[in-house]
Amino acid sequence: MEFPRPLMPNVVLVGGINCNVKNPLPEDLEPWVSGEHGFVVFTLGSMVSDLSEETTSVFLEAFRQIPQKVIWRYSGQVPDNAPENVKMMKWVPQNELLAHPGARAFITHSGSHGIFEGLCHAVPMVMVPLAGDQQDNAQRMASRGAGVILDIFSITTEKLLWGLNEVINDTRYKERVQKLSALHKDRPIDPLDLSVFWTEFVMRHKGAKHLKSAGQDLNWLQYFCLDVLALLATAVLVFLMLTVKCLKLCFRKLSRKRKQD
Repeated sequence: MEFPRPLMPNVVLVGGINCNVKNPLPEDLEPWVSGEHGFVVFTLGSMVSDLSEETTSVFLEAFRQIPQKVIWRYSGQVPDNAPENVKMMKWVPQNELLAHPGARAFITHSGSHGIFEGLCHAVPMVMVPLAGDQQDNAQRMASRGAGVILDIFSITTEKLLWGLNEVINDTRYKERVQKLSALHKDRPIDPLDLSVFWTEFVMRHKGAKHLKSAGQDLNWLQYFCLDVLALLATAVLVFLMLTVKCLKLCFRKLSRKRKQD
């Protein structure tokens, strides 16, 4: 999901670090997620514990109209009108649920952690970005056909149903996310092993100072290139002064010539 970009020697990409760390589902969830139509995982990250009553009703009404079951991470008060196919829990084993073969869609706020888990397990996504890098993450995945984006602040039951219908029933989304997942996982070293190696490398070499940017040793004048800017400004100023003087000299000669004529 990354675009080509330059990286410093001390930067190592380890996206999807926890994807292969899978634990069994809790006993109360395993029979619940098993079903003919599969299930949808819905989480908005640890920073959003619940939603407003109006927004919650929009989601519940949409979930009421789909055949899939829905597991929703929701820390607030569970509404009395929650449909039978919705299970609202204060904590969900997100990675394990997405790894389950019955996972049909992932409604996510598009945080990097969730995006990588959805990508690793090839689950199409309905993305509702909230803040920070989430909008950028969502645009990257949508541009590659791995899901759709909805605006959480103007979401309606009809829009949510459209998004779920797209990623669940249109096989193109599943095929594209499977291709992305295969590309992501096709690497010589597992991200977790890679992160362990480089962590131990830094420890063995006392901080690995040889990998740090030389920019850390520059003073603030050099770091912000103020000396270079001063030189360029001086050159421009000298050029302008010489140009003005030359023009003044030319005008004087022209005015003298006119007077003589």
